[in-house]
Amino acid sequence: MANDNFILTQEGKDKLEEELHYLETEKRAEIGERIKVAREFGDISENSEYDDAKNEQGMMEARIAEISRILSEATVVNTPKRSSKVNIGSMVTVDMGGKERVFTIVGGAESDAAAGKISNESPVGAALLGHKKGDKVETTGPTGRDISMVILKIEH
Repeated sequence: MANDNFILTQEGKDKLEEELHYLETEKRAEIGERIKVAREFGDISENSEYDDAKNEQGMMEARIAEISRILSEATVVNTPKRSSKVNIGSMVTVDMGGKERVFTIVGGAESDAAAGKISNESPVGAALLGHKKGDKVETTGPTGRDISMVILKIEH
């Protein structure tokens, strides 16, 4: 990640801690067992089971290192409970040309567009920050297209 200043909501921090615990305990043991069983198949130089398990182990260890780094460098933000403005952690309902969309503004480390969690650094997330219900917000999207939205509701 280009930005070393990770921002997390408490929910995002908790999810990363759960994932880290799972990877360090259950997943490590599971992959270790797969490697042990694959070794028993004989010559590991031509053993696809062994290669697959070792590749998965490498990816898992990289993810463990990534999560550990994020958690050690992250700033956990507390969403103000009584704020009329969009903040990190806010769930914002917007009208985008007759289509309602709901976004939760989060730090980049926990963004997940498919789940409606957009980064505070994304064009839409950055544009919404600090605005109030009823505000018309305009920005340019990542594809260069102009985006116009009206904030309908803000939940914290």
